[in-house]
Amino acid sequence: MENILSVLIFFPLVAAMLGFVVKKDSIRVYGITVAAIEFLLTLWLWFSFDTANGGFQFIEFVPLISDFGINYYLGVDGISLFIIVMAALMTLLGIVALGENIKDLKNMIITLLFLEVAMIGVFVSLDAIIFYLFWEFSLVPMLYIIGAWGGEKRLYAAIKFFIYTFAGSLIMLVGMLYIAYVYQSVAGVWSFSLTDWYALVLPISVQKWLFWAFFLGFAIKVPMFPFHTWLPYAHGQAPTVGSVILAAVLLKMGTYGFVRFSLPLFPDASVAYILPVAVIAIIMIIYTAMVAYAQKDMKQVIAYSSISHMGVIMLGVFAMNPEGITGSVFFMLSHGLVSGALFLLVGVIYDRRHTKMMSEFGGLASVMPKYAVIFGIILMASVGLPLTMGFVGEYLSLAGFFKVSPVLTLLGGFSIILGAVYMLSLYKKSFFGPVTKEENKKLHDLTGRELAALVPLVAIVIWLGIYPKPVLVPIDNSVKALVAFMDQKAQTPEAKRIIHVSRSTKEAK
Repeated sequence: MENILSVLIFFPLVAAMLGFVVKKDSIRVYGITVAAIEFLLTLWLWFSFDTANGGFQFIEFVPLISDFGINYYLGVDGISLFIIVMAALMTLLGIVALGENIKDLKNMIITLLFLEVAMIGVFVSLDAIIFYLFWEFSLVPMLYIIGAWGGEKRLYAAIKFFIYTFAGSLIMLVGMLYIAYVYQSVAGVWSFSLTDWYALVLPISVQKWLFWAFFLGFAIKVPMFPFHTWLPYAHGQAPTVGSVILAAVLLKMGTYGFVRFSLPLFPDASVAYILPVAVIAIIMIIYTAMVAYAQKDMKQVIAYSSISHMGVIMLGVFAMNPEGITGSVFFMLSHGLVSGALFLLVGVIYDRRHTKMMSEFGGLASVMPKYAVIFGIILMASVGLPLTMGFVGEYLSLAGFFKVSPVLTLLGGFSIILGAVYMLSLYKKSFFGPVTKEENKKLHDLTGRELAALVPLVAIVIWLGIYPKPVLVPIDNSVKALVAFMDQKAQTPEAKRIIHVSRSTKEAK
């Protein structure tokens, strides 16, 4: 299929607009059908992808504002391919899992389709302005989802989410405009093409301040400490489907941005700032894990757990070697699927009891055995149990960063221990022991609709934990090409030593 990337963007966009004329009693079937077709299109993209080619594929280029070098420029490589598939899958499962008690279901489904447009657009854009437009557009549907369907403090959470992410994005935009100006001064023409920007060899001093301009935009989205405070509020107040999409896909925009922009554009600055970024990541891992253990709300435990695991992803990104970066991209996928599944599971019990407090439960395993089994499997994937998807990405990320700093990697490895502590504590309090609340004795187990949303996630988490090769190989080929490019572009001896030695070690194996 020609122009498959444009189809992936505009199909849900057209479907969302047509959704306004769909009858309310047909909107659920309509939304599931549209999301299912979009997911099948992403699978077609995957099966048509040349896994041996580490470069960009399915390129689409249409000039828009030629005088300023702004073009409709799309492409996908192994780094972005599976994030696109995951975005489509989680949108589909999120719509499937929407409860019967959702108010104004029609507008919710339409909003989710608009959000899918923005998410896909971010991961296929190779023009900085187009990337930025999709990046900013993603804020609007999520702001609406939190503000319209959230909890009691939904407006505060929505506004905080918007202000934090929008402010960081504006600083990033300044950096983008400056790079375009530098390119114009060198080449004589304006360009916002990433592939054109990659050819620039920026002075170290310029790289350093541009690194921090992009860092703020991406770090707030991740979110990295100390910019993380918006996320627990957003998760706490968002409806279940909002938390699922936020954790599974929107946070990955930040880590993806580091891999797509910061590393190839500023390789010397990225190496120079490995230590401060790693320290921030370790603070994320340990501090938010301890905060997660102190929570009494199941959803808040998962929210803080999400931040902790994103810290491990950041260590992998800044390992500057194929093991670490490949592991971080794979961990983006596993974290997206696992955290999304956990939020779906919390939503299941919230729909029945309208509370997320662990003190309100206990003995759920005897009342809801199917629920308990699925929750247990996903929980084990979250703590990185071998033979689950969570283990593969976490291990590779830490193994890659071990070459940079064994001591810092040891500290980062506490994520596994601390994760097991707070997640197993949550499971023990909620699922074991006697049923002390009368209301819990009458709870019904998972429905067919809920199983349809959760069972595919369990299957994927186990399948890619046992046999991750179909996903790891395309990612690794693109990451190797990225690291080789960074090696060529690096100017300082320290950058060449770290990037080149890491790449050589991988290739020697």
